Amino acid sequence: MKLVNLILTDPAQHFTFWNWYGLTETTVACTFYPVNIKFNADNISIGRPLPNYRYLVLDNFLQFAIINQEGELFIGGVGVFAGYLGRDDLTNRALIEIDGEIFYRTGDLVRMGNNDLLYCVGRKDFQIKLYGQRIELGEIEQSLLRTSISACVVMKWNDDYLVAYVQSSHINEEELRHHCESHLPLHMIPSIFMILDKLPLNPNGKIDRKLLPPPHFSSIHLANNIKLLLPTNDIEVSVHHIWCDILKQKQISVDKDIFSIGGHSLVIMKLIHRYKVEFHLENSSLSITDLFQRPTIIDHAKIIHQISNIKQNIHDCRWLSLYLTQAPVSYAQERIFLDEQIRFSSADNNTNIYVIPLIYRLLSVHDHISISRLQHAFQSVITKHNILRTVLYLDINGIILQDCQPTSISINDTERYRFSLVNMSEEDYGENEIIKKILNQADLFDLSKGHVINCHILRHCGYSRDNILCENNDLLTKDDLILFTIHHAMFDGASTSIFIRDL
Repeated sequence: MKLVNLILTDPAQHFTFWNWYGLTETTVACTFYPVNIKFNADNISIGRPLPNYRYLVLDNFLQFAIINQEGELFIGGVGVFAGYLGRDDLTNRALIEIDGEIFYRTGDLVRMGNNDLLYCVGRKDFQIKLYGQRIELGEIEQSLLRTSISACVVMKWNDDYLVAYVQSSHINEEELRHHCESHLPLHMIPSIFMILDKLPLNPNGKIDRKLLPPPHFSSIHLANNIKLLLPTNDIEVSVHHIWCDILKQKQISVDKDIFSIGGHSLVIMKLIHRYKVEFHLENSSLSITDLFQRPTIIDHAKIIHQISNIKQNIHDCRWLSLYLTQAPVSYAQERIFLDEQIRFSSADNNTNIYVIPLIYRLLSVHDHISISRLQHAFQSVITKHNILRTVLYLDINGIILQDCQPTSISINDTERYRFSLVNMSEEDYGENEIIKKILNQADLFDLSKGHVINCHILRHCGYSRDNILCENNDLLTKDDLILFTIHHAMFDGASTSIFIRDL
């Protein structure tokens, strides 16, 4: 765009402007397009293939992309190279045979317009997925380049953060962040902006990503805060401790925006859970929107102060129950319920699609677990968490409801959960087959009765079928397995740490 603007501002404007596209592996140029700067400045095509070249636009399954669908560009023809010298592994990844012809995988994402012209979208290897959101890093870079900076590159660090490296000497992080907040969706705003005098280049004059300095959130935080503001009351102290624990920092200024020190949407969700536990807040009292819009320790402390119902004696409120015992199911629960009732309800289907298995093995001869105590702890977790005592059913109006059962019914009625013990001898088939058999039991769950969780003990005993040699029937020891099976309508990956902690 800078070149286009330079041409448009030239008083002579006697130019014939061609846009050539190509790669070293295709002998430099393979497509071309004559550009009318005045009419095509905002969306310049890379055109059509040169003579004796052809291209394909394929999706992730190597199927032809339709008009305006994004896909990877494959180039074939006379200029395609034979391979990388001495690197058959790279050659095999780069070249592919389609209908008897060799094509080079460019790694460039393109789309074909209604006029049969190709338009570049970005790089396939620069398209990432962060917390379930697919992000094109090039879009963020293009947005940043609309400021006064001269160059930039955006990278994903540690599968958790977006970091923008910016080449400039006259812009600060606040200006860059404000620009991104005005032009990009929240999930595409970098967590950290690294402002450098000059970005490192490789011998070809391109930005060398390997030489970029790693971000250090603590040092960046301190550098951007001349004065470190400390907590001034008990709530701020507690919130500050939670932030430092989750963000892995020693000190955070109470006026610092969480999104400028590595925060993101999942961090906010973790904060909500920690706030509820720490301050004994009701389930519906904290608003995600409020925490997003007021993203400092001071703000969060004020929100908690406004809604807090902290009790003087923590033992009076070991955990909070959900006062609403019956309600419509969530969209996710509805999908799972209908899937099981419609798609996976056939008589020949012997697989539990929505089972979440958690398997733990005792690894040391010095580790011992009491089965009776484990059962008591297991029952206590079911008592504590309403979702593990919840029934899903279809009412007379065709609405899927969830109904939390009383704790007394859950503990006294073993049909609502299963705690089973399997003694495995050397004569039995392998433990993997036993686990598979358990996971495929037709009666593993019953949502209509609130039977959504089980605990299976798989114990290795040195016995034959006629002579049991287990030394202590109440103790589990080395190589014994504990298998929890939980229905996905009530449990997900984020629930695992909470479940194990409470157990």
